[in-house]
Amino acid sequence: MTKLLCPSMMCANYENLKDEVRKLDDAEVDIFHMDIMDGLFVPNFALGLEDFKVVRKNTKKLVDAHLMITNPNDYVEMFADMGADIIYIHPETDKFPIQTIEKIKSKGKLPGLAINPETSIEMVKELFPLIDYLLVMTVPAGFSGQKFLDFVLTKIEGLTEYKKKFSFKLIVDGAVSSEKIPILSKSGVDGFVLGTSALFNKEEEYSTLIRNLKSL
Repeated sequence: MTKLLCPSMMCANYENLKDEVRKLDDAEVDIFHMDIMDGLFVPNFALGLEDFKVVRKNTKKLVDAHLMITNPNDYVEMFADMGADIIYIHPETDKFPIQTIEKIKSKGKLPGLAINPETSIEMVKELFPLIDYLLVMTVPAGFSGQKFLDFVLTKIEGLTEYKKKFSFKLIVDGAVSSEKIPILSKSGVDGFVLGTSALFNKEEEYSTLIRNLKSL
């Protein structure tokens, strides 16, 4: 099964963000993953609007916006107009997620749902027919460099059955290492958000790392 490899740009070198994007683009990544945090829904800030614009300007590949913010409905139009191809919202912070998903669709973008490790399938399964992507957090949202939470594996196994029924892409985000990718891929996961565990701050070139990860 083809793996979707999605570099988490909050882990990139911001002193040379333009060059980082071009190197990753040349390495044949699939989706540029942009974490947007407001310091309220998660206790951190990340990826300003100018960072998003730099990434969008320097690649023709898909760019997502992972909205880890309160009231995501208020920001859908802005990120859609800035060129996000996929927009993830957290149902944990959206009182009316169906309305937000419909707004994403009305802008011609692909709606995605992002769920925290502690969020159960039962809480969100009614939304599955409406989405194109489901992002499963395997670490607490907000920070890179955390430990993979193995208990989420049971939830991922359950989600693969819903994926077959509703045909959304299943993506895993959080401490995704080269050791975890083949296990998750075999279980039915389509894509992987790559941070410091598998891609950034390594001695090898991005092209080598991506080629090796695709071959797993």
